[in-house]
Amino acid sequence: MVDVGVPATWADGDPAGAMRALIAAHQVDVVVDLSDEPVLDPRGRMRLAAHALFAGVPYEGSDFRFTPPPRPALANRPTIVVIGTGKRTGKTALSGALARVVQRHGRTPVIVAMGRGGPPQPVLVPARSPLDASELLRIADAGGHAASDFYEDAVTTGAATVGARRCGGGLAGAVGNSNVAQAVEDSNQLPGDLLLLEGSGAAIPPVRADATLLVIPGDCDPEFVRGYLGSYRVLLADLVAVTMCESPRSSPAQVEAVLGAIRNVSQRVDIVRTVLRPEPLGPVSGAKVFFATTAPTPVTAVLAGYLQERYGCEVVATSSHLADRPALRADLERASTFDVLLVELKAAAVDVAARAAIAAGARTVVCDNRPVVVRPTGEIEGEETFAGLVRQLVDLADTRFAK
Repeated sequence: MVDVGVPATWADGDPAGAMRALIAAHQVDVVVDLSDEPVLDPRGRMRLAAHALFAGVPYEGSDFRFTPPPRPALANRPTIVVIGTGKRTGKTALSGALARVVQRHGRTPVIVAMGRGGPPQPVLVPARSPLDASELLRIADAGGHAASDFYEDAVTTGAATVGARRCGGGLAGAVGNSNVAQAVEDSNQLPGDLLLLEGSGAAIPPVRADATLLVIPGDCDPEFVRGYLGSYRVLLADLVAVTMCESPRSSPAQVEAVLGAIRNVSQRVDIVRTVLRPEPLGPVSGAKVFFATTAPTPVTAVLAGYLQERYGCEVVATSSHLADRPALRADLERASTFDVLLVELKAAAVDVAARAAIAAGARTVVCDNRPVVVRPTGEIEGEETFAGLVRQLVDLADTRFAK
């Protein structure tokens, strides 16, 4: 037996809570796991690891060690981070929505978006930059990725944005290599009173944040939420937005399973159900539209119907292959004549789609994805519901930053 110098504590039914209490009561340097089956199964051990990381303490066992990802305080203003369980969860849509809400309430956000790959130095886009199709093509022709998330944020919000790159992503969201720290330091020189950090895939920006918004798709495997180190992300969250909460993307049973997994980890976090709706950022009424998106094909049909009903356009062709350049080119080549390319600013939106639209003599209109809060019955909530949750998140960030 090893004498660790403190009394033994028995955890009846809540080992994570008991461990967190011990970490809070003692100057703990590391949590050492000497368990095995049948005391703890792998799922239980990963749950303890998540709670230890959330408390800022390494967790190690006979053949493993998890270390809290370093997140130094670099921002000179309150900071909110938007993270997700993976790619295509709706992080950029939620970041943009968050920025627009705070702008309506008198705040001036600056957005730092982290993406896979990118230039060696952070890229700054000043507030209200004119980024039409020709300018985006100029950026692409100069070697830039003109459909990166930070350009999408700039186009959909008008806020100043900084693009950063990252390589790799650990189980707890740590990045293998990035220039995000430099991007945040660059953002400190820009006018603004709130910093919005946007994660990439399941990776978390390696910078301290004062409040966290977690984005989880409604069809996510619940095990990725409560198991592995998904629970670590839920513990970090102050607000969870469950996206794509509608058929054919997510069934009611899938959404309920995700909600149950979140509550299995945290009873305190606020949760909001959302769907995404396309919003053209230019005129399309009366136009024949080619609609290009990253949404799956069954969802694309639903979105096309919404565009026709809401904006009075005729969607003559669609493509769900925005992230598949050869397939997107094929879709564009066989499309009937169109007046407007309506495209999400993602993946091949500029170098393939916008270039093809110019060759066809069509206008390019960027399409935003706007999150809409829905009730369990599927009915649309008022915009004030989301705005109220955002204001609470901002108040929390302000309070924590002040401390």
